[in-house]
Amino acid sequence: MRLRALIADDEPLARERLRFLLSAEQEVEVAGECRNGREVIAALKESRFDVLFLDIQMPGKDGFEVIDQIGPAQMPVTVFVTAHNEYAVQAFAVDALDYLTKPVEPERLRATVVRVKERIASRAALMTQEQMKSVLQKLTPRQEFPRRLLVHNGSRDCFVNVHEIDWIEAADYYACLHVGGKSFMLRETIKQLSETLDPGKFVRIHRSVIVNVDQVSEIFREGQSEGSVVLKGGQRLRMSKAGWQGLVSVSRR
Repeated sequence: MRLRALIADDEPLARERLRFLLSAEQEVEVAGECRNGREVIAALKESRFDVLFLDIQMPGKDGFEVIDQIGPAQMPVTVFVTAHNEYAVQAFAVDALDYLTKPVEPERLRATVVRVKERIASRAALMTQEQMKSVLQKLTPRQEFPRRLLVHNGSRDCFVNVHEIDWIEAADYYACLHVGGKSFMLRETIKQLSETLDPGKFVRIHRSVIVNVDQVSEIFREGQSEGSVVLKGGQRLRMSKAGWQGLVSVSRR
């Protein structure tokens, strides 16, 4: 892996010395030089560099102003090269990899180049991991949840919009859907509904109760294992410990 390096320093002799030292590193190519902060910003916007050797005190904009304008996340691996020690803490606060003081010693620079390669390899591995995660997310089929439920009532059938359901109550092999002031009997068990409805919207707070989390206004803990919720319509429903944990989990998404 050959690294593209950018040298930024207002002193010609300092740039020349750093360029000479980097010429001994076969995996480093000095692809650009800048004399001030404005030139650094322009170079970073125009080309891709793997590592930036950045002086702090330069005309126009100093090294910290360069990072502030480009943005830390958009910067190449940054190594500060300066004659001043007092900026070290500030340098590492902006995620600089290293802080070299002038005159730069060959062995010290060589150790920094090794760290630069390690940082770039680590970034590449992280990027690959994120790309794989993105690909897997796209390949994983997105689960669709019902938006309406068909309720049979003798010779008359009707649709109930799922988002309008306040809560659901178990009734043997049926489930009673409470929608506003109306109730509908659906021939499905509460277990089947808990596995069918969007778990981010509907939580089974008790073995016999599912609630629409958007309708919950208050939650009460009553001891270690019991509690209750109050819906916006005023209904108070029993809640188990597992139900409380389910509500907490949904609220954190």
